[in-house]
Amino acid sequence: MNWQQLSGTEKSKYFIDEYLRIREFSTALCSRLEIEDYTVQPIADVSPPKWHLGHTTWFFEEIILVKCLSEYTRFHQQYRFLFNSYYKSAGQHWKQSQRGELSRPTVEEVIRYRSYVDNFMVNYLSNAEIGDDVLSLLEIGLHHEQQHQELLLMDIKFILGSNPTSPVFSEKPLGFASPVNQIWRSFNEGIYSVGASDGGFSYDNEKPRHKNYIYSFAISENTVTNGDYLEFIDRGGYGHAEFWLSLGWEWVNDNHIGHPLYWRKIDNEWYEFTLHGLNLLDLNAPVTHVSYFEADAYAKWKGVRLPDEQEMEVYLASSIDDSVEENEHEKKHGDESGVYHPIKGDAQTGQVWCWSKSHYSGYPGYKPYQGMLTEYNGKFMCNQFVLRGGCIATPPSHYRHSYRNFYAPHQRWMFSGIRLAKDI
Repeated sequence: MNWQQLSGTEKSKYFIDEYLRIREFSTALCSRLEIEDYTVQPIADVSPPKWHLGHTTWFFEEIILVKCLSEYTRFHQQYRFLFNSYYKSAGQHWKQSQRGELSRPTVEEVIRYRSYVDNFMVNYLSNAEIGDDVLSLLEIGLHHEQQHQELLLMDIKFILGSNPTSPVFSEKPLGFASPVNQIWRSFNEGIYSVGASDGGFSYDNEKPRHKNYIYSFAISENTVTNGDYLEFIDRGGYGHAEFWLSLGWEWVNDNHIGHPLYWRKIDNEWYEFTLHGLNLLDLNAPVTHVSYFEADAYAKWKGVRLPDEQEMEVYLASSIDDSVEENEHEKKHGDESGVYHPIKGDAQTGQVWCWSKSHYSGYPGYKPYQGMLTEYNGKFMCNQFVLRGGCIATPPSHYRHSYRNFYAPHQRWMFSGIRLAKDI
């Protein structure tokens, strides 16, 4: 929505409604947890749910309340240190790998912290005279919280998946995916525009919109399925160095990698841990929780390649209109359906983030945010690959075709999958 076209009173109402809706969804996600789940951190990449609830609150406190309300007093002075993630310009911060070592503040106190900040934010937003510059910061804060809603589901899954009892997050049974046939869609060589247009929300790393010369290519309408990937395993894909990048081969052997993250072999049967518990592997569902190394190796084994991010955006933008996509995506998102696992292999978006072969870097003419938020994206433009298309955990109103997600090539605790491409 282009809120800048609204009147002052309409802007106030819009942002109060959005703020409360998004903030309440974060706590609703966590309401499925037991109190013991909130503080667990199995690995450095995974943050405890309690920390996510605190950090997203810290974000609004620091970028809005402290800067815009002279009468505002921080809920707790140490939270400025504990819940800062990586913003060096905002001061020192607690080490990421040690977030799970903190039993205090308690979950109850973090919830009080959220309520304290929410009350101040709603009162502040009731002022129809707030400038668009502040509202733009608020909009970033709302999308930041939605990013953490996806991260919450990723981290909760890793926390529960690390438990040998395979705890269930959602009681709703998973349906089985329908079989899909691989269909290739071709695009002609030419000049294509890529990047976010003006008028809607986008992060700084999605701009500016610019032209790219793209050679003729074909891209799969379907993501790689578990059954497809199982064939790669059964034919010894993890044991053939010729399919793997050098660093990927080291990663496979150093970490004894032989299957996607949440697959389990029990009594000669493959199972997959999901947020719905441990289930028999659905061969028709999209393969998920694979690293860039695995995606690249699979593509080479198939004699094709991964798409670059420009090809992916051209494909996504030509497949689905934004307004239609939001409605369809809403139906697929866990909030609406109670399903927190990808089961639709022929979906263009909203099931798994698909690895591209593109290194994460700034577009031509890239300009980072100013102030503290200059650290939001730009400083991570090194040793990461771009993923496109959204996933089952991505909030619908947060997704757009120009969205550039990014992770290191070995990481796979996110809902990452594979879409193939080839030259024609």
